[in-house]
Formats: sequence, C-alpha cells, structure tokens
Amino acid sequence: MKKLLAEFFGTYWLVFGGCGSALFAAGYATPSGVHLGIGFLGVALAFGLTVLTMAYAVGHISGGHFNPAVSFGLWSSGRFATKDLAPYIIAQCMGAIVAAGTLFLIWSGKAGNVIDNTQAGAFATNGYDNFSPDGYSMISCFAAEFVLTMFFLLVILGATDKFANGKFAGIAIGLALTLIHLISIPITNTSVNPARSLSQAIITGGEPLQQVWMFWLAPILGAIVGGLVYKNLLQKTENE
Repeated sequence: MKKLLAEFFGTYWLVFGGCGSALFAAGYATPSGVHLGIGFLGVALAFGLTVLTMAYAVGHISGGHFNPAVSFGLWSSGRFATKDLAPYIIAQCMGAIVAAGTLFLIWSGKAGNVIDNTQAGAFATNGYDNFSPDGYSMISCFAAEFVLTMFFLLVILGATDKFANGKFAGIAIGLALTLIHLISIPITNTSVNPARSLSQAIITGGEPLQQVWMFWLAPILGAIVGGLVYKNLLQKTENE
C-alpha cells in the first residue's frame, strides 16, 4: 500500500506542478502588460523538477515511476514484476486525475477562465493534427512520443543501474524530462506519460479526450522498446 500511495502522490505532484505551471505561469502578464510568464523553458523545468523532487522524496519507497509508460518500460527490462503493473498504473492514473481536478478547482476560480476544447492545448492537454500546438500530424506526434519515451527509459535504466552512481539518478532523470519537454512542447504539448494525458483530457473532454489513445499507445510502445534495448544491448554484466 505504501508503494501505491507513493506512486499516487508522485504522479499527483508531477501533474499539479507540470500542468499547473503551463496553466498559471507560462504566459502570465501583469495588469500593466509586463510579461512575467515562464514560457516553454519554465514549463519544461517544472516538469523536470517535479520528477526530480519526488524521486528523492518517495523513490526509495516505490521506485519512483509516476508514469504508466515507465512502469511498462521497467517491466520489459526485467526490473518490474508483472503482478505490480496494474496496481501501479491505477495508482498513477488516480493521482493524475485528482491533481487535474485540483488544478481545475483553482483555475476556475478566476473570472473568464473557461475551457475551450476546440483549441490545441486546452487545459494543458496533448494532441495531434489540429490539436497539436504547432499543427503536427498524427504520424509526427506518434514518432515524437515514441522516440522521446524510449530515450527516457534508456536514461532511467542507465541512471538506476547497479553499476551507476545511484545518488545522482534523480537529477539525470529530471533533466531528461526537462529536455524532452524542450523538444516536444510545440509538437504534442509533451506527454511521454499516459496518466498525465488522461487526467487533463478527462477534465477537458471533446477531441482531446478522443485523441488520448495515442498518448497511451506511443509512450507505452516506446518505453517497452527502450526497456528491451537497454536489457539486450546496453546492460552490463558482472563479467564485463
């Protein structure tokens, strides 16, 4: 139960901190017109910092997945038991959905804040085609999510390998997620995390919710491939 609670709170913090920065701070301007928003760089850092901070806070309890794709990637690499997949994924999705609900509660407290689910990136959702921030096709978005999640798993598996310096694993993983967002916010609004995509889409509804399947399929497939690549091509053995 403690492992599942750690995954719940870790995923909650990821969605609340990352999506919250996009909703409240990315394009902020004062009433006098002074722009103080954090922009893409700030949002990317926010997502990276959520993972970094929770990796050190609860990673020793649950392994610090906070992402169904990461759980699948660790499973495919042989580092995570099949019996734990479903409970972890449920806990992650619940944490993400509760975080999205909290964000909506706060966000809706300002006059004029109405979700327009006909627009790309509404309520920090992910999307492709007309719902991609910069209009990228479904194939382009699928490729980006697949490749970025695959490399995310390579970083995670390498940084947490028994031959690596585990004290710095959280930093490497957090910075990897920051880099991933710097690359792909204009493409898909960056998912690489099915729970993060589902939570925002549930609140938003409409086309973003109909497109959420892609943000489960591409990251999970990318993560599984990343896990297999690391296990079979990169992982050191005792004799090497």
